[in-house]
Amino acid sequence: MSFALRNTLVATSFGLTISIGGLALAQNSNPEPGSWGQKASLIEANSEFTLTSTGGKIYVLGGYPQGRVSVKTVQIYDIANDKWTLGPPLPEVNNHGVAAAYDGVVYLFGGQTDPNTAYVDTVYALDTKAGAQAVWTQKAIMPTKRSAGAAIVYEGKVYIAGGRPPRGHDFAAYDPKNDTWEKLPDLPSQRNHIAMELIGGKIHVFGGRLGGGFQSDKTAAHEVFDPKTRSWSVAAPMLKPRSGINSAQAYGCVHVWGGEEQAGVFPDHDYYDPRSDKWTKLPNMAIPIHGVTGATFANGLIYVTGGGTQVGGNSGSLLNQVYRPNVKCE
Repeated sequence: MSFALRNTLVATSFGLTISIGGLALAQNSNPEPGSWGQKASLIEANSEFTLTSTGGKIYVLGGYPQGRVSVKTVQIYDIANDKWTLGPPLPEVNNHGVAAAYDGVVYLFGGQTDPNTAYVDTVYALDTKAGAQAVWTQKAIMPTKRSAGAAIVYEGKVYIAGGRPPRGHDFAAYDPKNDTWEKLPDLPSQRNHIAMELIGGKIHVFGGRLGGGFQSDKTAAHEVFDPKTRSWSVAAPMLKPRSGINSAQAYGCVHVWGGEEQAGVFPDHDYYDPRSDKWTKLPNMAIPIHGVTGATFANGLIYVTGGGTQVGGNSGSLLNQVYRPNVKCE
């Protein structure tokens, strides 16, 4: 089933109800274990963006709302106060970028400046410790121009994998301390619109698509990089091929949700248990989304921020869904 209708906000006696394609999800800031809820909505509807978190705040960088017009917008969510503000705009418009945070600094790697093929190799940094005086600065460019990859931080370095063709095999590490890049052994399966997590000192890359658009073939591939041996291996594939997915790690489990294909937006929500190398299906998402790279687990909740509710890039939403996990893999 595709949830491919317009978002609406409806006032009720209990607060806000968010309606997507006829489904209503009451705003519940404190859902029960295994349930979905809502936090404060974004300031501007958005999709095809990247986010990261540091210092108790979530930073939503670039993307495009309805109309597929890339923006410079930075939206900052204060987790403790359930409140959004606007931050310093990006130096240039960006969609399909990759974000990471290290030592209080938010980084934006690569991405695109239009919806099609204008990939960039730029790296911008925002030192959040500077508070109201924080400004974006440019860092060493990436080894290649690419978009729609994913990133994790491990032992002081940011690892970035994948990208739209022809950069789907690209894998490199950025050293923030020295502002330098190192090319690493290629990702075995070239792909983009992937998810990536760090588990037990190893980097896991999940799913994705083979071509540039959502109509292209998808993959369930699950490949693992060991930074110590600098080698790749294969782990249990996802339950089905999916792209445009997002992920977060909670209580040792990796949760993967959403995504898109030509038939519609995936409502699937699965988790991976690294102890048994096994995937398990959970109940579907409350409102299926795609088009977000990066997620946050904080105060017992996975924050599933923004995203498109229709296939393609023309359905940026104000959603700020949360999920309270009730499974543990520890």
